[in-house]
Amino acid sequence: QVQLVESGGGLVQPGGSLRLSCAASGNIFSISAMGWYRQAPGKQRELVASIINGGSINYADSVKGRFTISRDNAKNTVYLQMNSLKPEDTAVYYCNAFVVTKTTRVGSGYWGQGTQVTVSS
Repeated sequence: QVQLVESGGGLVQPGGSLRLSCAASGNIFSISAMGWYRQAPGKQRELVASIINGGSINYADSVKGRFTISRDNAKNTVYLQMNSLKPEDTAVYYCNAFVVTKTTRVGSGYWGQGTQVTVSS
């Protein structure tokens, strides 16, 4: 079993900042990629940012220059620093990780439970 636990969501005014965290635990041999997705009401889930072993980072065009993804490999944790937040950033944010488990040595994608981010005055 692999668990991803997110934290850091909440209500913030436009222009404000939030920092999301996602910690992976359990039957982990290695994690090759971690990322953040979001889903707004009535919309499909979309990639916000991802970080891959070796340092490759990708951002959605809508968040470039405002969001920063980082990772602490020793803690199996990924962060998303969100600055200059806009009302259109309002969504449930989900953590995703591609994990190879100790028991199977097979990689699979895992999701966190999601954390609500609301940007409103």
